[in-house]
Amino acid sequence: MNPEEFKAQLASMGIKLSDKQMQQFATYYQMLVEANKHVNLTTIVDEKDVYLKHFYDSITPVFYDQSLKTEALTLCDVGAGAGFPSLPMKIVFPNLKVTIVDSLNKRITFLQNLVDALGLDGVELYHARAEEFGGKKSKHREQYDVATARAVARMSVLSELCLPLVKVGGKMIALKAAQAETELANGNQAIKTLGGQVVADEEFSLPVSDDQRHIIILDKTKKTPKQYPRKAGTPNKKPIGEPEK
Repeated sequence: MNPEEFKAQLASMGIKLSDKQMQQFATYYQMLVEANKHVNLTTIVDEKDVYLKHFYDSITPVFYDQSLKTEALTLCDVGAGAGFPSLPMKIVFPNLKVTIVDSLNKRITFLQNLVDALGLDGVELYHARAEEFGGKKSKHREQYDVATARAVARMSVLSELCLPLVKVGGKMIALKAAQAETELANGNQAIKTLGGQVVADEEFSLPVSDDQRHIIILDKTKKTPKQYPRKAGTPNKKPIGEPEK
């Protein structure tokens, strides 16, 4: 998917990109490839693959949640790495107020340089572990309309990292690949325990590559119990509701 195909595919979904937005994506690509020589940001560096598997893929949640297009939502992107999915969404939909949390300071430095170069307003970056960022004493706990994550962890773990950040009445949106059904089945107890409820599992294929994708949307229906999230590393070692190995 070259840049023009990217633009045309989004237009077919009712999303029209301006010349300025296309230039922002071009700058994003150039800075990503350059920084990737020094910091491990992505294994995908070919332009057509970046436009499809990073930029386009990051925008797919808006196909299934229209509020992202128009409402002034606060969105927390957990473990964003090179800025996916939140920064491509922010370029296309400036109405979003984005907060990015990542545990590696080198990635945060890259993202700050990127945000400055793209001229994006309403983006905050934090070098932190998600478990601490959403902890019971954190000012960020249950403050966001939306928490999102892509390629971070399986649902039983991801729920504990994301749902504590979402206010009651907000939602968590997970971008997933082919194993989503199994992850949801194994993560059901964790989702309920943390105050979430599954409201959608949208399955589709990326254009060109036909790679299978899922957008999983959870509503935050009640407050997360104070003991969650547990200390850093524990959610991954002992996921809620999964038998110990």
